[in-house]
Order: sequence, then C-alpha cells, then structure tokens
Amino acid sequence: MANIVPVRGKTPHIHDSCWVAEDAVIVGDVSIAQQCSIWFKSVIRGDVCSISIGQKTNVQDGVIIHGTYNKSHTIIGNNVSIGHGAILHGCTINDNVLVGMRAVIMDNTTVESNCIVAAGAVVLENQVLKSGYIYGGTPAKIIKELDPENTQFHITRTADAYLLYSSWYRE
Repeated sequence: MANIVPVRGKTPHIHDSCWVAEDAVIVGDVSIAQQCSIWFKSVIRGDVCSISIGQKTNVQDGVIIHGTYNKSHTIIGNNVSIGHGAILHGCTINDNVLVGMRAVIMDNTTVESNCIVAAGAVVLENQVLKSGYIYGGTPAKIIKELDPENTQFHITRTADAYLLYSSWYRE
C-alpha cells in the first residue's frame, strides 16, 4: 500500500479509479482526479501548499511534485504525462501536456495546453510555455512547432498507454 500521509490537518484525496504504486508517497493537501496513475518511488508532497492533479494524468517513476510555502501551489491538468524522474515545483501544467524524463519545471511557471517539455529541459521560474510547441534545453526555449500528428502521437498516445499499463496492476 502506498504511503498516504496526512499533515497539518490535510489528508490526500485520491479518486477510487486511480492506481497508486505501493512505494509512492503522497502527503497532505493533494487532490488526484479520476483515472490517474502514480508510479513507483514518486513523491507528491502537499505539505507546504496544495497540489491538484487532473483526470487521466500519469506521474511516472521517481517524479517529485512540490511547491513553495506561501508562494506557489502546483496545478496539473487533465491528460498529462510526467516522465520518469521529472521535478515539478510550484507550477501550473495545463491539459494535454507531456513532460519529458528528468525535466525540471520551477515555481510560477505556466505550461499551456498542447505542449511537450523535452527530456532534461529546465524551465526557469516565471516562464510561460505557449501552446503548440516543443520546448527543450537549459533554460527551456522553443525547439519546434508541435503539429496535430505529434500531439496525437506523443501526448495522447502516452496518456492512453499509461492508463493501460496501470490496468495491468489491478488484475
């Protein structure tokens, strides 16, 4: 069973349709909507601020999600895939986003819908990543425009795949 920890009078709320790995840690003021999957060794720590995760979002192995006390909450939309080892800190990730492995997204950043943040990218504080692009590098910048075929292949396919993968653990 996952380590679900109340803190400061707040207990995580996780929808019954979600799958959570047995070694994931979810703390405090966290809300996770329908059909999400939280994978092995992930930490979602809502001890200093709230964290909300939308429907059909997957938080892959080793992801860390947190925020900054009295500064920045973390809001993650629907149909978001957060790649292995990524760090999301006090940011807003809108719907239909793919965050690549080991990407770092810092405080008060907004990633608009229909974006890809490439593996290893570092998104600095207060950046706004506009819809329809792939961003990469340190600091993250536009790499190329994201066409509808890429959106379907990378963003939608990944979210659907993780919904399937999590069903294997429920059997």
